[in-house]
Order: sequence, then C-alpha cells, then structure tokens
Amino acid sequence: MKRSGSDQGSQAVEISAWLVGALFVAELLDYISPIALDQFGIVPRTVPGLLGVILSPLLHLNTAHLLANAVPLFVLLILLFADRGYHPERTLALVWLVSGLGTWLIGRTDTIHIGASSIVYGLVAYLIAAGWWMRSWRSLLVAILVLIFYG
Repeated sequence: MKRSGSDQGSQAVEISAWLVGALFVAELLDYISPIALDQFGIVPRTVPGLLGVILSPLLHLNTAHLLANAVPLFVLLILLFADRGYHPERTLALVWLVSGLGTWLIGRTDTIHIGASSIVYGLVAYLIAAGWWMRSWRSLLVAILVLIFYG
C-alpha cells in the first residue's frame, strides 16, 4: 500500500526529529559525563580514531555548535526522508561513512574532529545532484538555499 504524501511527510519529520534528537542526547551525556566524550571524535590516521567515524557526528563542542548543525540537518533530513526515491537510509549511511572516512584520511592530525557538518554538506551535495538528475526542482532549490544560508 502506497503512503499518502502527508503520511510520508509526517513520517519524514518524525524520523528527522529522532535523528537530530540523538545529537541533543549525546550533548547532554557529554555535559553530565565525568569524561569528555569529544575525545571519541575522529583522530585522523589512527586506529582508535576510526571509532570517531561513527561517533563524531553525534559529538559537538558546545550548544552553539550543536544548534548550528541541528537546524540545517533537520531540514535536509526531512527532504531526504520525504522522497523514497532518494533511498534515504542507504544514502544517510553512505554520507555518514564516506564523510567520516574522508575526514579520517585527510583531516589535520593535531586535532580531534567532531560535529555533523560533514553530513550536512554531504546531504546538500547529494540533494543538489539528485534534484538535478531526478528533476526534483523543489529539493534542488531547498538544498541550494541551505547551502547558501549554512555555508
């Protein structure tokens, strides 16, 4: 049975809220934890730093950093999950892993890399490209607006 547009839209908002909510939970855990969770970010070209490929998008320096990532990420995730043609689960997993591994490969070695910016930029690039190829002008326009205002 095919979902109606409003069902799919509300489901996209719900999924996006849960995913972005995970960032806030991670920030709260970092705040109350006796150890700094930010140490589990990406440390380029080290074996322990590979754990950061998975964890770094959940970790943020502070609330301002978190909010700067959360707002555009929420908008982009809604766009991604609103259209099943984007294969949202696979796309998000691929963007998450490729951007993390890219940071692990070419990031500065004297710092720990944290934050969801790489996912935001990866989703912007994906939605622009997919909008162009799929002729979804709405997604293309919104992704470009997010890039302009966020970038």
